[in-house]
Amino acid sequence: MKAISELLRATTARALPVVRAVTADKLTATTPCPEYDVRALINHLLHVVVNFQALAAKKDSDFSTTPDRAAGDWKALFADETSRLVEAWAGPGAEEGTTGSLGLPARTVGFMVLGDLTVHAWDLARATGQRYDPDPYVVAELGPAVEAMAPMARKWGAFGEAVRVPADASVFARVLATTGRDPGWSPR
Repeated sequence: MKAISELLRATTARALPVVRAVTADKLTATTPCPEYDVRALINHLLHVVVNFQALAAKKDSDFSTTPDRAAGDWKALFADETSRLVEAWAGPGAEEGTTGSLGLPARTVGFMVLGDLTVHAWDLARATGQRYDPDPYVVAELGPAVEAMAPMARKWGAFGEAVRVPADASVFARVLATTGRDPGWSPR
């Protein structure tokens, strides 16, 4: 069992090239998340990354509104904020106790941001015609965590209804399906 910060570092290393390759003409493209185009998904992901830094430090977070951060040099901002996220989850006590207003176990909260970063990197890659191969160790750890979180995540509207996949589907395809995504999704 690796530390959340190590898993986040591995996921960030795979997500950064995807984010850096998003071009301005793709910002209005549809994504596997029906409520987000690429620009809105980038804003959402940056908002998540910033708020989960606070949660790692056992501070309050604010998900009530999503600021528009997809202006200016948002690619550099994403790199900086994901680096801060990894540092925050490497901090003393980040994985201990509870965090967040719901009082969830800190490691569960860490897996929430790991799932968001991993799955949304796939969303961005699919929406912009890129390849995304998540870290196999991350996926192996993330699979059981996503399954465990699924009922709560569906209740909160964070996951859609599970999508059926073949019995021989990859672990990552099962993760995507559990979150309500069709692993075969492609833009129209």
